Amino acid sequence: MFQLIPASNRYHAAPVNWLSSYFLFSFADYHDPQNVYFGPLRVFNDDTVQGNAGFPQHPHSEMEIVTLVLEGELRHEDTMGNRSTITRGEVQRMTAGTGLAHSELNGTDRPAHIYQLWFLPNQKGLAPSYEQKDVDFLDTKNELVPLVSGQKVLEDVVYMNSNSTIYWCNLREEKTVTFKTFPIRNTFIYIKEGSLFVGGVEAGPNDQLRITEERVLEIQATKDAQFILIDLPASEANY
Repeated sequence: MFQLIPASNRYHAAPVNWLSSYFLFSFADYHDPQNVYFGPLRVFNDDTVQGNAGFPQHPHSEMEIVTLVLEGELRHEDTMGNRSTITRGEVQRMTAGTGLAHSELNGTDRPAHIYQLWFLPNQKGLAPSYEQKDVDFLDTKNELVPLVSGQKVLEDVVYMNSNSTIYWCNLREEKTVTFKTFPIRNTFIYIKEGSLFVGGVEAGPNDQLRITEERVLEIQATKDAQFILIDLPASEANY
């Protein structure tokens, strides 16, 4: 089953002059009881952070937090003692677990474009931890590149405590990639740019596809496309 959610359905928040954020799920002051999560995917925010600004230190707990930097960079600091800069093409995972606090600041004069995703962890009470990797995913071509996964059969990816995998794809016009899934899995697709034809559905920039009860997805670019695909367990027992 294919559910197309158009870009216009995203909730736009601009609570301060340095932040423009599009919420794909209920978050902060946006609450829709019909749009709280999709499997263990609880938050997906498409954020643009202006230069010399950012998120001051704030707390988290019991969540796997993944940040993908699409343009620009962010400076990360946390109460575990980590200090790093996340740049274009890099991926960060933070296990909030029993509790931590962190800040994310754009110290440059250029905007930073990021996706931030939160997943419900597969167990509570985990010790807070952090991982960052340069995956260089923005320059790949015509393949689904795994970035973050809780499935240990995948190598050279950032690990997270969720039975889920995040892929990125840069797909040229008229090219197709095949993704094998199962009826017990969900698939989430969010298009950064270009357009896709999937399961008889055409989707364009910033559209979402939420897919359930399928076995094979044939994903064709009808215009040069960049998109994120997330493989998720459908049942809470398999999170």
